[in-house]
Amino acid sequence: MREGPRRGRGATANPKGRFARTHCEPFDDGWGSLAAFAAEPAPATEVRPDRARGLITYNRSPDVGFDRSLNPYRGCEHGCIYCYARPSHAYLDLSPGLDFETKIFAKERAADILREELARPGYVCEVLALGTNTDVYQPIERRLAITRAVLEVLLEARHPFTVTTKGAGILRDLDLLAEAARLELVRVAISLTTLDGALARVMEPRAAAPWRRLEVVRALAGAGVPVGVNLAPLIPGLNDHEIERIARAAADAGAGWLDWVLLRLPHEVADLFVAWLKARFPQRAARVLALVRACRNGALNDARFGSRMRGEGAYAAFLAERVAKAQRRFGLDRAPPPLRTDRFRPPRRDPQLSLF
Repeated sequence: MREGPRRGRGATANPKGRFARTHCEPFDDGWGSLAAFAAEPAPATEVRPDRARGLITYNRSPDVGFDRSLNPYRGCEHGCIYCYARPSHAYLDLSPGLDFETKIFAKERAADILREELARPGYVCEVLALGTNTDVYQPIERRLAITRAVLEVLLEARHPFTVTTKGAGILRDLDLLAEAARLELVRVAISLTTLDGALARVMEPRAAAPWRRLEVVRALAGAGVPVGVNLAPLIPGLNDHEIERIARAAADAGAGWLDWVLLRLPHEVADLFVAWLKARFPQRAARVLALVRACRNGALNDARFGSRMRGEGAYAAFLAERVAKAQRRFGLDRAPPPLRTDRFRPPRRDPQLSLF
């Protein structure tokens, strides 16, 4: 697969994952094969079944605010170049590059599996985070409606949950979210990395436009759904000049809080991001990478708990102070509202039994 920018896609390459045993490169055999290779069309999205036997994933990470999460999809068509979930495709013997955004695995039985897990006698209810790895409202959700089926099970069980998304498709489920909000069972975070439409188109090519995400914030707030904005990731030298503008726009749209995460570049994401940056912003690439390293002890990534989310050093501290001031200035320094776990009631293992 040829390298270089493609319209509607984030990654500029499709390198092998870190577990691959072989590596292939294009070779000119004298028969015009390289020309044909260069003219290869952009790959289409392919949806494959994910026959997962479990749905809820548990973690003990000390720097995230939840201990369990749920992701109906593996891979994400939004194509965000910075996505820290890209390396997970290597476990499927696929590339974290274009494969991650074009070969999507859908957990079509997610709602049934979730029902079984929540109905187990030993299950203890705690807040369940949706969309922590890949977006639950990426474009294929419009057709498959797996996330909606999951929300229906959660609402039936009165189970608290959070949603993180940059997809405008969440408004399709406003009826379920509004009912969950009435029961104090849900809060939503909308990821907003830039107000610059041109930057968003190349950095997050198939996600909702920035203005549309602000409309989503406004609609959720208007329906009584607790909603905040995640400035994630904050990329030094690329979107950090927008901190105050994004905070103001979020507050004007009705957001209740603002959170942020510094750019993370684990495993293959580092090379993918560097290649994208040099292809899309060649004159700014050196400065952006230098500032990232200034926040990561000279490296492009730091996976240590306690520093991976916010970075270290003078420039990271400068960014943190700017965000804190913007939060206070626009009234976005409040903590998200707590959710209730005492309303939980295990769902029926087989909803059809309710007919008898």
